[in-house]
Amino acid sequence: MINNKIPKDFVPQPIEHKSFLIGGQIKKWDGPQQEVISTISTTDDYKPTYLGSYPELTKEEALDALDAACKAYDMGKGVWPTMRTKDRIACMEEFASQMQTKRNEIVKLLMWEIGKSLPDSEKEFDRTVQYVYDTIEDYKNIDRDAAKFEQYEGVNAHIRRGPLGVVLCLGPYNYPLNEAFALLIPAILMGNTVIYKPAKLGVLLITPLLEAFASSFPAGVVNIVFGRGRVLASPIMETGKVDVLALIGNSKSANALQESHPKKNRLRLVLGLEAKNPAVIMPDADLDLTVKECVSGSLSFNGQRCTALKVIYVHQDIRDAFLEKYTKAVDQLKFGNPWEEGSFLTPLPEADKPDYIQELIDDATAKGAKILNQKGGERFDNYIWPAVLYPVTKDMRVYQEEQFGPVVPILSFTDIETPLNDMAESNYGQQVSLFGSDVNTLAPLIDTFVNLVCRVNLNSACQRGPDIYPFTGRKDSAVATLSVHDALRSFSIRTFVASKDSEANNKILNDLIESRASNFINTDYIL
Repeated sequence: MINNKIPKDFVPQPIEHKSFLIGGQIKKWDGPQQEVISTISTTDDYKPTYLGSYPELTKEEALDALDAACKAYDMGKGVWPTMRTKDRIACMEEFASQMQTKRNEIVKLLMWEIGKSLPDSEKEFDRTVQYVYDTIEDYKNIDRDAAKFEQYEGVNAHIRRGPLGVVLCLGPYNYPLNEAFALLIPAILMGNTVIYKPAKLGVLLITPLLEAFASSFPAGVVNIVFGRGRVLASPIMETGKVDVLALIGNSKSANALQESHPKKNRLRLVLGLEAKNPAVIMPDADLDLTVKECVSGSLSFNGQRCTALKVIYVHQDIRDAFLEKYTKAVDQLKFGNPWEEGSFLTPLPEADKPDYIQELIDDATAKGAKILNQKGGERFDNYIWPAVLYPVTKDMRVYQEEQFGPVVPILSFTDIETPLNDMAESNYGQQVSLFGSDVNTLAPLIDTFVNLVCRVNLNSACQRGPDIYPFTGRKDSAVATLSVHDALRSFSIRTFVASKDSEANNKILNDLIESRASNFINTDYIL
């Protein structure tokens, strides 16, 4: 089913990466390496592809990175946290400029490391660059709003947003560039210093950017380490020197890292965690549109998205018609290598993921569900065809677990209270997709859904973008909000200088402004 002829521009060249970034220096590593194996095959008889290797750093390097970040922050006295806004922006613009020169390398690695299609890999890169520039613009707005003094009850105040300190950033494998940078960029720009460890997959694609990070920011502002999270992240957290844990991934990892921090009351959290986003299809829904959005929502990037539709509720009145159209559409999807035109389904990056999906299918069918589509569960060496399962019940693993892969559980309902109660009982509360057309029916549902989740998608699939909109969740789905606007606030705190309104104090303030001696107290307006 796959064409193994690789376009010349996409032929992989093994990358033996043996360096890491600490304290502004790209340091060489002579120790053990972790191999990177792609599940994409280049031969007719299936064989995984060797992509290269990266350092397996130790606790010693992890603590060196932490020390470098602490030194750069220097209890708030460091060059970076005290730097003027325009100078921080200049550093970030220099980084963005250098980053854009690495587009082809990173897009190619996105395809090979995680199996993301060429259009989606290009979109991830371009969207990330745009995110950097949009964040810079919003940072300017924050600074413009702060370029003033306020007075109340005889007290003058100059209020700005200040950094929180040292940030440990851990990104996910499914968006190893975009979501990692959704943490890194606002954290850095607000004056924090960071230690970043890439996820288990999508590691090599970060390596072309080490030089850009090293040359664009003062020493120690950005530190990048490679290796196992248990080996690197845990010792860092155990020191109690981390001020912010920024993680997009699994709640088990987040909970374990929080528990290892000895000063939990001072630890800020910015977390994007699991979700079990439902689609709720009403009897008056536009069926063709609903099927299109549900296919995209449930199976884009093989369902490996926290925003994916991971359970579908369809009203009994249109159940049969929906299932017929939906299953047919799923079986018509094209499976191919990421660079093949029209490939919607691509090889799964985790070698053991097909076995896991098979376990979910077997559990569901043993408890009464049926595979409705003809290709459902068909196995390849690096893939398992999406299985549409119906009827699904609450005792099935595919209902209980965030499957994060190509399997779609479907339930039918006659009473809208069924999906409402299920959403209320769920541990998750990120988004919902609501399909229907009658305003009088939709209105009360919307009014309820907004109190169960944080985004209601009307007649459209769940998604993260556009990045200017809030991205967060209730319950176990998130802590803090990530968007161009909100992330800058998540990685900062309001801080201010106050003085009683007296002739002497006012003279000091005027002198501070006119002399430009303070980077904090200023009324500059950045265009």
